[in-house]
Amino acid sequence: MAESSEEWDYIIEPESSRRFYNLTELFKYWDLIRLFVKRDFISLYKQTILGPIWVVLQPVLTTVVFTIVFGKIAQIETGVPSVLFYLLGIAVWTYYADCVTKTSETFIQNQNIFGKVYFPRMVVPISIVLTNLIKFSIQFLLFIAVYSWFIIFVPNAVNFHISPYILLFPFLILALALLGLGTGLIIASLTTRYRDLRFLIQFGVQLGMYITPVVYPLNKVSLDYQWILMLNPMAGILESFKIAMFGSDFAVFNWGFFSYSMVFSMVILLIGASLFNKVERNFMDSI
Repeated sequence: MAESSEEWDYIIEPESSRRFYNLTELFKYWDLIRLFVKRDFISLYKQTILGPIWVVLQPVLTTVVFTIVFGKIAQIETGVPSVLFYLLGIAVWTYYADCVTKTSETFIQNQNIFGKVYFPRMVVPISIVLTNLIKFSIQFLLFIAVYSWFIIFVPNAVNFHISPYILLFPFLILALALLGLGTGLIIASLTTRYRDLRFLIQFGVQLGMYITPVVYPLNKVSLDYQWILMLNPMAGILESFKIAMFGSDFAVFNWGFFSYSMVFSMVILLIGASLFNKVERNFMDSI
């Protein structure tokens, strides 16, 4: 019997455990990524009365609470209008926290889809990061609007200047995305075996906000403890945002800590992607 001479368009075969993600394959599924982004953003506010308004309302309400509790009652001096200080910190931290918490549930929330059809599993975490980027962009525009209001109507409240550190914005957003994605991938990979992490993640995110200078200015912390807090890569990222918007008098910044945060984000992503790559091949047996 003659051998078949058929040529196949696609050949599905198991990946080597040493193989890393094929970025070319991910680009081929760009339409699917966009579909997931649209699905996630719409479903998030579906059947709610206010709908996407919650994207703006949530940081506003949190800022009001922080201003009253930490600004008025605790009397923490922020150096700039507390509304601006907390709006910026909340927008940055919320983006990171949402990327971590939602990416960490990738396998559990999508096990029905993963068990029925093939596509690169990394598509889902990437779509989560992009969906949250939309929310972050809206919240950051809200911060810019309030900042502009202060410049126009209360010019003495802010020392407005065009800072060259604004050029760091693309790198800071990239670092935020990589750090949130990498951390979420690590937790998602471990959660398939250790379900307790699902309950610890919310507590961990809340605790993380208080070891990151979101509700207090880092330059008010004693020099003996500043370097400890700066070991948290989110501290370097947030302080970089602050120096770009408020100036060097209201933030702690040096290029060493900035580089540390960038490198740490990339390393965490590599570790997370490697774990995710190993777990995705047999996670259905443990879910």
